[in-house]
Amino acid sequence: MTLSRKTEHGRPDSSHWLMKDGHVLASLETAESRLARIKGLLGKSDFSGAYLLPHTKSVHTLGMRFGLDVAFLDDGNTVMKVISLPPNRISGYHVHAAAILEAQAGAFERWGIAVGDVLEVSEECE
Repeated sequence: MTLSRKTEHGRPDSSHWLMKDGHVLASLETAESRLARIKGLLGKSDFSGAYLLPHTKSVHTLGMRFGLDVAFLDDGNTVMKVISLPPNRISGYHVHAAAILEAQAGAFERWGIAVGDVLEVSEECE
């Protein structure tokens, strides 16, 4: 199961929340198309939530205005690896990744995301 969720009409639903151990960490956007995965957060001057890139094994920060925290997730939403990626860098290729979760640098430390964590998505904030 991937973190990605859609509405009943197949369109992306923007009211998602990234969660860990039943606690809301941040709002969550999902790159639903190949073009959205390629663009990612490029062009944004900052980003306060989390961004999920399903079916992705590598990311970059070329042309980005800020660094990223990057988590490589397996198909069970378990964090396999966490890196900090400064602007104008390319991450390594993680062959076993089912998805990548991005956030502005420093967010994962604030949210307590680490290797071994199992992440969840909720459509409602309690």
